[in-house]
Parts: sequence; C-alpha cells; structure tokens
Amino acid sequence: MTTGVRRRMGVEERRQQLIGVALELFSHRSPDDVSIDEIAAAAGISRPLVYHYFPGKQSLYEAALRRAADELAALFVEPREGPLGARLLRVMGRFFAFVDEHGPGFSALMRGGPAVGSSRANAMIDEVRQAAYEQILAHLGIGIAAPPARLELVVRSWVSLAESTALIWLDGRRIPRAELELQLVHDFAALAAVSAAYDAEMAGILVRILAGEPADGPFGELVGRLVALVPGGVGDEGPGEASGEVAGQGAGQVLDGVPAQR
Repeated sequence: MTTGVRRRMGVEERRQQLIGVALELFSHRSPDDVSIDEIAAAAGISRPLVYHYFPGKQSLYEAALRRAADELAALFVEPREGPLGARLLRVMGRFFAFVDEHGPGFSALMRGGPAVGSSRANAMIDEVRQAAYEQILAHLGIGIAAPPARLELVVRSWVSLAESTALIWLDGRRIPRAELELQLVHDFAALAAVSAAYDAEMAGILVRILAGEPADGPFGELVGRLVALVPGGVGDEGPGEASGEVAGQGAGQVLDGVPAQR
C-alpha cells in the first residue's frame, strides 16, 4: 500500500495558487463577500498561512485583480490579419466569454467597492482600458502617439460602451450573448460613421476600413440592416430586395463616390 504525501509548495507557487483560488471564488461572488477563511479552506491551508504569503486581505485581492486585469487586457490582442469587422467580433467573443465566466468578479473590478476600491485597483482598471484602446488603434494602423482627435474619441467611447454593456448584460443576461457581441461590432462602425460625417479625416479612415470588408462580414451585414430600414429601399425595390442588393456589393463599395467633407 502506498501513502500519499502532500507536496510542499514554494513561496511563489503557493502565492499563485492562492490567487487562482481567490479568482475562482470571485467568479461566483463579489470579492467583498469572500472571506480569507473561505480562501484558506479552498486552498487547503490555514488562515494564518494565508497571511504568511499576503500581508492582508487587500493585498490578496489586489494580486488576484492584477491577474484578472492582465487576462482581460490580453483578450484584445488579435492577429492583424483579415477584415477589421471579423477581428473585432473575435475580440468581443473572448471578452464576453470572460465576463460570462467571471461575472461577479468582473462587476466588482469595474464598479469598485470596499475590497477593490484602492487607488492601485483603480489604476489596474485604467490599464485595461488603455490596453484595449491601444490594440484597437493598432488594428486600424494608427500610431498611439498622436491619433486624430475624433478617432481617439470613437475608440475610447467604444471601449467604454463595451464595458458598460457587459455590466448591464450581467444583470439578467436578457439579450443573447452572440447578438450582443455582434451589436457591439456594429456600434463601432456606427460611431466611426457618425464621426466621419463631421470630419474629412475620419471619412477617409472609414472608407479605408470598409474597403476590405466582405458583404457577409459584420460590417457588410450592418449595411444591409440599415438599408432595410429605409422605406421603400433604393428606388422602387422593397426593403428586403434593397438590403440584399446593397449588402451584396460589399461594405466598401457602398461608400464609393462619397463626397469629401465640406
């Protein structure tokens, strides 16, 4: 008969285990509602031993949130290949999968609270937003040093919209996740289009984005949906016929001949 021997963990290995245990508990309940005793029990160690690795409850929470923030920021990293709409849709898919899995923890991280309301925790949130902002600019082929003012407004507004949408969605999940992911990609195109109506530089960026978009991609689908809303469609065709015709041309072709801003 063999006897199982529990392996003794090194300091860093134990710290990482405790962080992982805390994150797992945060996936089901807000950090404010999770005690050190629960984390110790889930990790199979005593409460005093937890304090041997972390000086206090706040430091463990911040370490766990640091890992969560790093994971969240990494979700926006995507190979810069293929149409932008498809890339953004993959990003939103990963983002909402994370939100779905870590609901209470995500909500606590973004909304703050006694356990996560320190200045360092707030700085982590800002880092996630900045990382997302920089990744989107990179996908657009724009340097982060001095992007056009209206483009910065569009991208930062969209990042904020994705965050607030996720928080609202967590309260009941009343809209199918896949629909919401696609809608947010459409929201990006809509924000860019409205900005393009006011600024020639943004119009040029939008035309460049849509030029490589296929008719069956997220942006092409948006064009079809919008055309379908126009009474009577284009000319004498019905809305359905008009949307199919325009969407079939490809998103980029729809803007051919758009006049420069006056």
